[in-house]
Amino acid sequence: MTNLLFLLGASDPVGHVVNQPFAVGENGYWYWSAHVGSILLAGLLTVVTLAYAATRIKTGPESLGTDRYVTKGGIAHAIEVVCVYLRDTTVRPLLGERTDKFMPFLWTIFFFILFMNLLGLIPIVDLLHILVPAWKDHHIAPVGATATQNLFVTAALAIVSALVINLAGVKELGVGGYLKHLTAGTPAYLWPLMIPIEIMGTIIKPVALALRLFANMTAGHILVAVLFMFAVMGIKMFVGETVRDGQVVREMSAGGLVMGGTISLVSIVAAIAIYFLELFVAFLQAFVFLFLTSVFISQLAHHDEHEHHEGHGHEHAPAHAHGHA
Repeated sequence: MTNLLFLLGASDPVGHVVNQPFAVGENGYWYWSAHVGSILLAGLLTVVTLAYAATRIKTGPESLGTDRYVTKGGIAHAIEVVCVYLRDTTVRPLLGERTDKFMPFLWTIFFFILFMNLLGLIPIVDLLHILVPAWKDHHIAPVGATATQNLFVTAALAIVSALVINLAGVKELGVGGYLKHLTAGTPAYLWPLMIPIEIMGTIIKPVALALRLFANMTAGHILVAVLFMFAVMGIKMFVGETVRDGQVVREMSAGGLVMGGTISLVSIVAAIAIYFLELFVAFLQAFVFLFLTSVFISQLAHHDEHEHHEGHGHEHAPAHAHGHA
């Protein structure tokens, strides 16, 4: 436990979130890195968890009577509640009748981002460095760190969302309607101004998705690492180092104990509080990514249909959880 705390309190807090190589080619190309391992692990957890939940949520055989409609297991119940809330409260008011078409994609991207965020809260790299000291010496790890801290990862997620958003718009409006959307309904003499602005807006939307997720996950994780660094610095103050007869002698002092103990205590309490906040942010950022993707999809819809959804979206009665979740 002490070794783990000292690793968490390293002098470079950025090292806890940035990517680390594992398999590097002669040309310097990273064939495998910690973030790659985290991405694959998050994908595996997404598939396994949702597949497990689906088997526990689905309607059972008629021989079970009314019990066949009851979701089995606490994990499946929790996932069902989250899925139904996202579908009926968040997405349906925006997309209306198109909700069920997009929910498989939206649920998948929500849980995929969520698992990557949660894995970033676990000190996997530090644990691996304790188990395999050679990896620590070479600063390598096969899995760990915060994949959503990697701007390339968040950019890839944003590109996928942008493709879904714009392809859905073309399918909904048609090619002509989609191009007409770029004019924003303005007179022809304003098109030279409006079309570039709308094209920039189309590009800025996924950029905002990528930067928002990247910045939030980076800042919070570094803050936690910095607080642990202060905690370790306080612990080191317990024992002062002096040189006697050419040897380093460690001696405890009352001043060091008081000051170091105060710094360590405050830092650890603050780190725990921020850690719980980061847990909330992990869920929040996955939700924000899903919500904004839904908003952008809804913006590329027929104008009259969009107004209908805005006026009546909240009147939709929630569908039965077991039938669609």
